[in-house]
Amino acid sequence: MAVWDDVVGQDRVTAQLAAAARDADAFVTAERQGTGAQAGSGPGEQPQQAPDPEAQSGPQSESESEPGPGPSADRGSASQMTHAWLFTGPPGSGRSTAARAFAAALQCVSPDRALGGAPGCGFCDGCHTSLVGTHADVEIVRTDLLSIGVKETRDLVRRSSLSPAGGRWQVIVLEDADRLTEGAGNVLLKAVEEPAPRTVWLLCAPSVEDVLPTIRSRCRHLSLRTPPIGAVADVLVRRDGIEPEAADRAARATQGHIGRARRLATDERARARRAAVLKLPLRVDDIGGCLKAAQELIDAAGEDAKQVAEDVDTKETEELRAALGAAAGTGGRLPRGTAGAMKELQDKQKRRSTRTQRDSLDLALVDLTGFYRDVLALQMGASVPLANDEVRDSIHRIATASSPERTLRRIEAVIACREALDRNVAPLLAVEAMTAALRAG
Repeated sequence: MAVWDDVVGQDRVTAQLAAAARDADAFVTAERQGTGAQAGSGPGEQPQQAPDPEAQSGPQSESESEPGPGPSADRGSASQMTHAWLFTGPPGSGRSTAARAFAAALQCVSPDRALGGAPGCGFCDGCHTSLVGTHADVEIVRTDLLSIGVKETRDLVRRSSLSPAGGRWQVIVLEDADRLTEGAGNVLLKAVEEPAPRTVWLLCAPSVEDVLPTIRSRCRHLSLRTPPIGAVADVLVRRDGIEPEAADRAARATQGHIGRARRLATDERARARRAAVLKLPLRVDDIGGCLKAAQELIDAAGEDAKQVAEDVDTKETEELRAALGAAAGTGGRLPRGTAGAMKELQDKQKRRSTRTQRDSLDLALVDLTGFYRDVLALQMGASVPLANDEVRDSIHRIATASSPERTLRRIEAVIACREALDRNVAPLLAVEAMTAALRAG
């Protein structure tokens, strides 16, 4: 199975990445044969000829390619490889999956390449270890905190300056580039602006506006789309062994969001919480119902955060205590001078809990938006399948009792709640305001 098989519904993007991986492989091969100086410039040097997006293989309507430095497979020809890439797309489009697949293709050591095979076989040691996150030259960076700070970014920049241990590429995959603080972005800018030889940065963000203009102008941009529902259902059946009917139901309910579809199809708790959210529109007939529904949403999000804490926090705390010299599980006294380390860990765990709660709450709001989308579809007579067909009776009841204008105002209220949470408004206040707006319509 090639590394691109898990990049769902992004044929044009994978075609461009595969072409870049071939150029990168040709560059490494030529350099090892002592002809690197004739094969073109390295990823950290400016090429003699900038890539022409129109000359690249495959249509470019779904991916934008900006000129950037990169190795060239043939002297005098434009290379499709460069040292920095920016993957953007809506949630669930598979940004990080595409970045990981590209990282694996760059590290591919399949012997078939010498016979004309394309890098990214998916079976060799380079591909396998890159995909599972154990390759020595592939750093996968994701955060479960609200932001990525200067300290963490400086560690990444230091890592990027190292030569690849395997002799191919040093690849840094930053899955949450949109969470870089302004200071962290400025630290990263220098590394992207003057990259080390054989270092490739793969940044992922929801949109180009979520990344500093100075950084995105130095990256080649690939725009991913929401994958088709059928393609998501197919990958759930093929890769996760889910029954076709359940896979189709989960893909339709999440409107093509791969990660959420997998969770919905495999996690009974996720299905139960989604079912509870879809009952909310029928429970906001009075102010008391609004306040109660809001509190229950907040409590459910807090329960998610608590479960993550139970799974991770205790283990982290015991590991740190052991590292600092206290016997694990005994609650023994820590050596003098180590309180700062414990305080830093507790602060990190608190920030992680906050993000987990917000992510869970945001997921509920997305499901609520989908409910009112179905209501609007019925009201407008649109010939589109309902995302939440299992609650068709509730959708029909709301649709017949209100107008399209009221439904649009309710959708706007949910969106306003999500925006308020992004601005750090107290979650309970934001959700209470939303449920009151849903009642008013």
